[in-house]
Amino acid sequence: MLWIYLHHVRRGVDALEAPLYQAPQKEDLKRRRKNMASHRLPHLVAELDGAVVGYAYAVPFRKRPAYRYVVKHSIYVDPNHLHIGVGRLLLPALIDACAAAGYRQLVGYIDASNEASLKLHEACGFAQAGYLSSVGLKYSRWTDSVIMQRSLGPGATTLPGTQS
Repeated sequence: MLWIYLHHVRRGVDALEAPLYQAPQKEDLKRRRKNMASHRLPHLVAELDGAVVGYAYAVPFRKRPAYRYVVKHSIYVDPNHLHIGVGRLLLPALIDACAAAGYRQLVGYIDASNEASLKLHEACGFAQAGYLSSVGLKYSRWTDSVIMQRSLGPGATTLPGTQS
């Protein structure tokens, strides 16, 4: 998983981290996964012939309690396995896992030039909720982000803990 992540951070247009940052190590990713598990946040891994070809996870959208029913997600696919349906398998499974955990909204920030990811999100029921211009800087180039959002379960039609 680390190799996939580093590829997208260093080369991919969808990673908005600065090119001169300290790359995470395997232990960092293990600690992140353990933290997600302890908070009952989904972390899914796609394998093909025993090799990891992609992964997806959700993290809290914001730290404040008012946002406790909203999660933000990320999906990373091995660059050698793009456009073969890995993301199309991971995203619906992540949607289901987040809904099963009681979350009501799923949000994603997607590089505006990543047409494949935008189309995938639209196909999975996401709608554009916002557009952020020039918010990422990578390799001396400003990048825009599209905010995509999807309701989970009953969404905002009921309050948590109530029956519809």
